[in-house]
Amino acid sequence: MAELQRCAHALLRQGVLCDPGRLWRALCVAWCAWCLAPLALALGCEGERHIHLTRPVEVSAQDLAEFRAMTPLRVLSVDAPPMARYDGDRDIYAGVGIDVWCFIAGRLGLRYEVVPGRDLTVAQKILQVQEGQADVFMPLSLQSERAQRGLFTQPFYESYYAVIARKGWRQPVRGLADLAQYRVGVVRGVSLEPLLKEVVPAHQLVSFDQKGSEGLFLALRDGSIDLAVFNKSIFAEKRYEHEYFDLEDILTLYGSPRGYRFYFSPSPQHERVVAAFDRYLAAMDIAESVAAHEYGERQFLERYVAQRGQRIFLQVASVAAVVVALVLYLALRRYRKLVRLLEGSNRQIRQQQQALQAANQELERQSHTDGLTGLANRRELDQALRREHARQQRTGAPLSLLMVDVDHFKCVNDHYGHAMGDDYLRAIARVLRTTVARPTDLVARYGGEEFVCLLPDTAAADAFTVAERIRQAVADLALPNVLAAVPHLTLSIGIATTAGTDAKAQQLLAQADAQLYAAKHAGRDRVHAVVL
Repeated sequence: MAELQRCAHALLRQGVLCDPGRLWRALCVAWCAWCLAPLALALGCEGERHIHLTRPVEVSAQDLAEFRAMTPLRVLSVDAPPMARYDGDRDIYAGVGIDVWCFIAGRLGLRYEVVPGRDLTVAQKILQVQEGQADVFMPLSLQSERAQRGLFTQPFYESYYAVIARKGWRQPVRGLADLAQYRVGVVRGVSLEPLLKEVVPAHQLVSFDQKGSEGLFLALRDGSIDLAVFNKSIFAEKRYEHEYFDLEDILTLYGSPRGYRFYFSPSPQHERVVAAFDRYLAAMDIAESVAAHEYGERQFLERYVAQRGQRIFLQVASVAAVVVALVLYLALRRYRKLVRLLEGSNRQIRQQQQALQAANQELERQSHTDGLTGLANRRELDQALRREHARQQRTGAPLSLLMVDVDHFKCVNDHYGHAMGDDYLRAIARVLRTTVARPTDLVARYGGEEFVCLLPDTAAADAFTVAERIRQAVADLALPNVLAAVPHLTLSIGIATTAGTDAKAQQLLAQADAQLYAAKHAGRDRVHAVVL
């Protein structure tokens, strides 16, 4: 009601009260603003109770009146726990930074609204503040370039960057200088990026212009990059939230501490707001808020307590089991013969189970292996092609496929017999295994006298070199084929390579087959290739 009284006095001074129509419209607007203001201030502000002041903070009545009269601030945030975490179920942000913001904004009488921006990157949100399209961004670390185009408050949360690697990483990383020899990923626009550019060669530093950090960690997990540089505290929270348990923090960069702040668009009015914020930040205790929003450590402790309770339960259960076993032994000792017979039956059952398991494993192996050559079969090839094609579409790395066919193989079977033809196929399979030897490559028997070589991360020129090596190695075997135009065994090979295209997996296979047909049509004993 006091707010409405102040509005009425202001309207009286402006002469609005002289016009009943204008007065009615103005009072309606003021009433709506007064009703909706508590809702805006309560948005994600349940945690402001975790903030405490170590001493009183004084703000002049003139400043408070000016702050209350300001239009609502347009606030942008980012998902960076524990400072700010997006709650999708409630469509709000919560965290240490949100608690601090709500606490100070409530005491200064500032109105604000959270601007929708989940589809924007961090760099785009910062640019909106710098250009005045938004008023505030949180959280952000200080950079001289940013300070020239906006206004920073004092820090409310301090953290460090860390080097993140896949679990089991064994290479030594003792400081920033050691990163120069690896492929390093970083989120574009973070304050440490300029320093990384000085250390890591440009072709090895990968910047991720993402709305979040998921792309960075996905690239680290699939091997597109070797290491990632990321905020240590945020990674600790995201590791539990997204189950990044195959990643670990291997080095904390204590030489590059970061204080996270509120970032305002530049204006004289915002300068006074920043000065008021700094007075509160200098007298603020946020320890309770940090403890409330660092979920990762709490989850670890809860899990530890649960595991400890489980261990106690197992110990009690074990003791009970020993007592029961002793009672049973004393009660059933007269039936030892029956027990021995039962043990013999159990042993036989275990042996049968082991034999069945071994048979199942052998059947599983055979289901993926060609019985004649020992290479992968058509089923295994189809699965590998789908897997590698999906990875190529995700990473853009080149993927090559070789279709290999034995020239005039019918002449071999007709003249030397099918047994000799099988020996020829096994000899070719040995050449393929020797020539295509990378762990990531796959050699499969496609059917009859046709073979397929799947070469991930292999450009067209490299694939052509491998194909020529295969063709020459088989020719060097000098396996006789007297009924053919060339009296020894030769190969024709078709190659298809895709890189950065939307070509389907079956298109890659079909194009390799078409190139094989072209090689046959051109006279055999040659390699034809195409790049999709």
